[in-house]
Amino acid sequence: MVISANRNIEIYQSFGIDVLSDTLPDYPGPLAGMLSAMQHLSGEWFLFCPCDTPNIPDDLAYKLWMQKGESYAVWVNDGERDHPTIALMHRKLVTDLEQYLAAGERRVMLFLRKVGGKPILFANQMQNFINVNTPKDLMHREKE
Repeated sequence: MVISANRNIEIYQSFGIDVLSDTLPDYPGPLAGMLSAMQHLSGEWFLFCPCDTPNIPDDLAYKLWMQKGESYAVWVNDGERDHPTIALMHRKLVTDLEQYLAAGERRVMLFLRKVGGKPILFANQMQNFINVNTPKDLMHREKE
């Protein structure tokens, strides 16, 4: 497990988890963090989960893995919307991702579809994929 971050690095390091920064300049979005992880870490498959989604289901990795079929990229769909930054991706996509970002593209969903990825349905789990971006959002979620 690693954290992808480009600021507040010392705070994240205080959790005792390795922190990777983007290898590309100007922090071009989530795909740059995904690329950096795939470039620096060993392994064949990579599971990505954004830090602003704190209620990731326990069976996320298992379900994505079991339903990926022949796809090198899969992401979560909660039945109403896609969550492309919650994704399982294969190392074989590194070159495609490098070229995509070098062309100035940044859209995660567009990249995942371009490489033949597919959504995996997590029906009736919208509450697990809600973003929490502020302390107020967190207080609201804790009351639910």
